[in-house]
Amino acid sequence: MPRSIADQTTEELGGPGSVLVRQRRDHEELDRLLHELDGTEGAAQEEVLTRIDRLVFSHAFAEETVLWPVIRRVLPDGDALTLQVEEEHQEVNELVSALERGGLDDPERPARLRRLVEVLREDVRDEEDVLLPRLQERLSPEELRALGRRWALVARISPTRPHPTVSRRPPGNALSGLPLSLIDRTRDAVDAGVRRVPDRFVPAGRAVSSGLAAVAGLVERVPLARRGDRPPTSR
Repeated sequence: MPRSIADQTTEELGGPGSVLVRQRRDHEELDRLLHELDGTEGAAQEEVLTRIDRLVFSHAFAEETVLWPVIRRVLPDGDALTLQVEEEHQEVNELVSALERGGLDDPERPARLRRLVEVLREDVRDEEDVLLPRLQERLSPEELRALGRRWALVARISPTRPHPTVSRRPPGNALSGLPLSLIDRTRDAVDAGVRRVPDRFVPAGRAVSSGLAAVAGLVERVPLARRGDRPPTSR
């Protein structure tokens, strides 16, 4: 059984630029945020959840467009391995979307939050203990570093919000990624501004954010955005 990347040194993983090191760094930040989330409520909880979302969705998009296709190419059971993680990503998308729709007073919110934390931790373990060590066996340190550069580039231009109807696989996710990223990151800037401006400007800011969300919904419904999905994750 391959060793978990959680138990290896940076040098064993291919050096600081290796995709394995980059992945683990994000996982460590996610673990810190999940601990910070525990015990929060109200606006403080929403603030931590926002930071989790921004990390998780760009991270997962880079995995689905850069890493998982490589795993499917180099491992005989790569399709089944990545499909399991894609199902976890799909559930995260659906849970976060439900949390956003329900708001702070939704009676389902505590259960959804608990399940979200549970799925995120399951996802990290599946990746660090199974998928990434298997990838490590097939690629050289140089290849892991090259893959790390591609992963980091895509993560910087990836969507930052849930899009549960978009394909978890190419070509759908790749084709919809850029427009959704532009919309999401514009909404991020608008929402951050709403938190800082005087109250009289808040309704206008929220209207702009809602309008951008509607545009994202149109992008999600374009048939090309759904191409490539397998039945367990297609919506």
